[in-house]
Amino acid sequence: MTEYERWLQQELDDQDLTEELLSVKDKPEEINDRFYRDLEFGTGGLRGVLGAGTNRMNVYTVRKATQGMANYLLKHAGGKPQSVAIAHDSRNKGVAFAQQSAAVLAANGIKAYLYPQLMPTPALSYAVRHLGCDAGICVTASHNPAKYNGYKAYGSDGCQVTADMADGIMHEINSLDIFADVKKVGFQEGVDKGLIEYIGDETVDAFLADVYKESLIGDAGNLKVVYTPLNGAGKMCVTRILDKIGVKDVTVVPEQSEPDGNFPTCPYPNPEIREALQKGLELCEKTQPDLLLATDPDCDRVGIAVNQNGSYVLMTGNEVGILLLDFIARVKKEQGKLPAHPVAVTTIVSTDMVDPIAQEYGIELRRCLTGFKYIGDIIAELEEKEGSADSYLLGFEESYGYLSGGYVRDKDAVDGSMLICQMASYYKSKGMTLADAMNSLYEKYGYYKNDLMNFGFEGEDGMKTMNGIMDKLRNDPPAQIAGVQVAGRSDYQESRSYGDKEGAIDLPKSNVLEYRLANGCKLIVRPSGTEPKIKIYLSGKGATRKESEQVIQEMKDAVPGLLGI
Repeated sequence: MTEYERWLQQELDDQDLTEELLSVKDKPEEINDRFYRDLEFGTGGLRGVLGAGTNRMNVYTVRKATQGMANYLLKHAGGKPQSVAIAHDSRNKGVAFAQQSAAVLAANGIKAYLYPQLMPTPALSYAVRHLGCDAGICVTASHNPAKYNGYKAYGSDGCQVTADMADGIMHEINSLDIFADVKKVGFQEGVDKGLIEYIGDETVDAFLADVYKESLIGDAGNLKVVYTPLNGAGKMCVTRILDKIGVKDVTVVPEQSEPDGNFPTCPYPNPEIREALQKGLELCEKTQPDLLLATDPDCDRVGIAVNQNGSYVLMTGNEVGILLLDFIARVKKEQGKLPAHPVAVTTIVSTDMVDPIAQEYGIELRRCLTGFKYIGDIIAELEEKEGSADSYLLGFEESYGYLSGGYVRDKDAVDGSMLICQMASYYKSKGMTLADAMNSLYEKYGYYKNDLMNFGFEGEDGMKTMNGIMDKLRNDPPAQIAGVQVAGRSDYQESRSYGDKEGAIDLPKSNVLEYRLANGCKLIVRPSGTEPKIKIYLSGKGATRKESEQVIQEMKDAVPGLLGI
């Protein structure tokens, strides 16, 4: 209440915030939720609901975070001038947050390079390295609902910040008063002084040229595509790259074509969810393309639906990752370009089906924690420490994130869209759809099935509930799940595995629990790093599709009891 009263006494720049604060004066629970904590800055930066308060995304929390970043950079600069690249997507307040971040940096004598138009997150990762910046900021909440915005922070390597850098920035943020300690200049003043500079077309062209270098086949002109940017940042880059690979027959979903942070046709603009693709699917029924592509608002994830005998089959992120790995290895082998020691990277929660495919082509498969920054770290390691940049074939996450080159250090739906279209074109020339190709892989390697369950926990009590669930599972692990014995478990916070895979885990510590069942199934519990929810990843394999679906369903039925909810 003290902090609430203090905010009310300020002459706030944004009149909307003052009106919002007044509207909740008789709602103590609402005031508590807005002020019971500060938004936490982590390796994913900031993310939260838009609005007034320390636990909300607004110009004050954004400025404070940027001042913390500025302090951190200047402390570690060693006298070298510092610079930061900034981008934003179509989120509400995105332009204001990007400009205010630039203005705070300018007030600290740090050069800010700012994209003048909305751009994909991977284009920000690219700009950091292309322009030789010391850090990057992308104003986005990725695929969250419209009430959210966020602030992804990047290091000089183009990866999202490391845990150490995030902790260092958070330490600086915590030392600041949100009103008194943030340096400011007017945005235009920063431009006039040369401390804020717009990023030109040369950087965009260079980004797309480097994406195109990952092209695998000559011409994908036999393909007909419907594309939706989901009212986000992908339209310009995706349509340009599709044109470059010869895909001329592209129809953009009209209701979702232009930037709109309210996402009026899909309350949850996530290509993992069918509802977000509904407008695209309706258009597909009329135009009958080979493929529906959907990129999320910051264009780092891409989902697809495939025309299978006139009906559209949605493919999972795991399936597309498997198809891409097989396609890249297959085509490079056909072309005599498969490296001597190929490497692919995926996460601990992605499908186990990648293992036999990697084995088939002699690919070393490396697994890392969830978060594409860890895949980016492995790409950097291959380039810098092992001297084998050309070995890297693909990195993917089950949540629709893919990257086939080292030109950026984050997942890239521009690259993903290009490769998916080339893959569809390749199989079309053989009389097959991507669904046919996937079915042939299932028949060869077995029917692997993966599923994801989400349980939301809003507000302060929700955080306590989530922590309680994780503590109970960690301290009193289940002996069986869905009537099947737990053969082994891993605690990534303790960096230990028990039972069938006894030993240390050589990965950064993370609040993740894994349970391996005697029947070969697997269940992983992970609190989201960006949303107030617990995610349950389920993995199973059967001799038939029906059998694998049945074992997954049995685990899903057991999950509420496992969590005690």
